[in-house]
Amino acid sequence: MENRVYDQAKAMSAKYLNPPRTTDWGILFLPTEGLYAEVLRRPGVVEMLHQECRMSMAGPTTLAAVLNAFQMGFRTMAIQKKSGEVWKTLSAVKSQFVMFRELLDKAKKNLDKASGDLDDASHRTRQIEKKLRKAEELPAGEAERLLLPGAEEVE
Repeated sequence: MENRVYDQAKAMSAKYLNPPRTTDWGILFLPTEGLYAEVLRRPGVVEMLHQECRMSMAGPTTLAAVLNAFQMGFRTMAIQKKSGEVWKTLSAVKSQFVMFRELLDKAKKNLDKASGDLDDASHRTRQIEKKLRKAEELPAGEAERLLLPGAEEVE
């Protein structure tokens, strides 16, 4: 019996296992509880099937549990893969965020300089207005002719 189970496990392994296209392990389903219990009772058979044939055994009552365990393993692997992708994305965002912060700092410096230039211009305008208050005001037409070249030709 041990030889027959081993031969079947070896044949299934050769026929169905082809990593990376498939998993590197398989499930040897034993269709009756008696056969499953008898194989489990034999010392070293389960370990031999697992190590040499890369096959895990399952009986009628344990097949669902084995499949659920494997499904949870696959979900865990998928979560790990997704978390790796998330970390890559976060790393890329972090490096871009540093450049974005530098651009914001540069824009702030430019805005601060422009604000300072406007303050200087406003201060000079007030100084000029103070000096001009002392000067006499010319009539509007004469001021236009002095300040706007070609204004006398329009009249």
